[in-house]
Parts: sequence; C-alpha cells; structure tokens
Amino acid sequence: MDLVAACAAFVAVSERGSFTQGAAAIGIPQPVASRRVAALEQHLGGVVFDRTTRRAALTDFGRTMLPAARRVLDAADDLRAGAARADTAPVGLALPVDLPLATLVDLVADARDAGVALVVEHAEPDRRRELVRDRAVRAAVLPVPEPEARWTVSLGLATLRPSGARRVFLASFRPSRDAGVPDRRIWRRPEDDVPHVGDALTRLAVAGGLRPSQLRVASLAGAVAEVIRTDDALLCTPREADACGLTWRPIGDAPLVRGYAVAAASVLDADRIATTLGPLLARCLGAS
Repeated sequence: MDLVAACAAFVAVSERGSFTQGAAAIGIPQPVASRRVAALEQHLGGVVFDRTTRRAALTDFGRTMLPAARRVLDAADDLRAGAARADTAPVGLALPVDLPLATLVDLVADARDAGVALVVEHAEPDRRRELVRDRAVRAAVLPVPEPEARWTVSLGLATLRPSGARRVFLASFRPSRDAGVPDRRIWRRPEDDVPHVGDALTRLAVAGGLRPSQLRVASLAGAVAEVIRTDDALLCTPREADACGLTWRPIGDAPLVRGYAVAAASVLDADRIATTLGPLLARCLGAS
C-alpha cells in the first residue's frame, strides 16, 4: 500500500464528503479512491467512513485518524521540498590547484546546465582529503593509483630546450663526473608528491643512478622557474608543459600516470558527481 496516496484519498474524500468529488480533487478515478481508502482502513484496522449514507461521513475512528493523515501529507510535502532544495543547493567540490582558468569556467558553466551549482575549492591533495573528511565540501577529486582511478593523465618530463629524442630516460640525469657541472634536478608538484607517483619516480631514479637530492618538490610556478633558468626538468602532463612553454616527453624507463577519483563523505554524493560531471571533470583535468 502507498501510505501517502491512501492518506491523500482519505483526506480529499473527508473534506468533500464524497468519494466522487474527493477523487476528482486529486485527479484519480472514483474506484481508485475507494480502493485506496479501503486499503488504508485495512492497514489501520478500522473503518474511517460510514458508507450507509449518501455522503461519505466520517466515523468516530475516521475523525480520530484524520489529523494524523494530514500530518503524513505535510511530511511528504516537506520531504519533496527538501529534495528539491538539495538538488539546487550549491555543491562544494575540492579540485587540484593550477587547473587552467578556461577549463574551470567551462566546468562551472556546464555543471550548472546539468543542474549542479558548483562551488570550487582549490587545494593540494592532503588538504582536499581534510575538506572532505571535515565535510567542508561535498566531494573532492583526489589522486589515486591507476587501478583505482576513474580518470588518468600521462606524466612525463618537460624541459626548456627541445630535444629530438621521442622519450627521456632518467639515466640522462645521472650526475656528471665533472665537479663543476651542477646536478640536473627533476621537479614535481605537490599534486604528484603522493606515494604511487613519488615512490615510483624514486625507484626509477635510483635505477638510473641519480642522487636523492636530484628529486625535488615545489609549486608549479617555483618548479617552472627553476626549469627555465637551469637544465632541470618538470614532472608534469603534456597540457601543463604546453601551458608553461616547455617541451614534454614521456619517460622511457616506465610510464608514470596521474590518476584521479571522486571522494565524498557520502557514497551517493560520490556516485552522483562522478556520473553527472564525469565528462566535464575529465576535460577540466585534461584526463581520459
């Protein structure tokens, strides 16, 4: 039995004193209204209308139950209104820093067209996790290992000077035996200072004969500044390299990937955002 529909029929018939008029008031056929009221009576264990008269007159039991039926309808209205407000309420979403402004504008505009009012918060990975944990945002896009990722972006090394080589091998950064030649460093952003990327890069660097001091972490602006004034390299995506005017090449030792997934305090929120905004977020992240 649909309790809300049965209560609606009960209240409508009681207000008009007629099954026919009550049914018409809520847009259902009279036989349907009769069945719904009968189902309610069976559910409650009592008769709410005296059917021996031409009018649908309330019984004593019916008069007792009527206020409760109205409260059921009021609660259903409140529930529907709350759901409507939730659908239109702003959705806080924590995203990586340094995403291109144009893609962020497109994301917010396209999300609004899809019925989602986004409020974007930019933060580094650890801070994004905190924002979700503390429910300061509804969800966050977090870096995850490739097997757990919904979206992935290829990582490589970007340098200022072009090279004819199709790939770059970390052994090319091996310290020179000439004491006057500074070690070439590999910079990565906090976005890639996570175990599944940082540890993999460290293993490749050790295998290539690099010193631990050659692997550095800095903001995108700080890292690019070092790359421009030295012979260093930046671990980044092709889009990031292009935006900074650098030449990007994949790492020949082994592929490195930046993976992303949506995290939220509610599994339903995570699924909703990933499903509704999936293609939009992929484009914003420059991911596949």
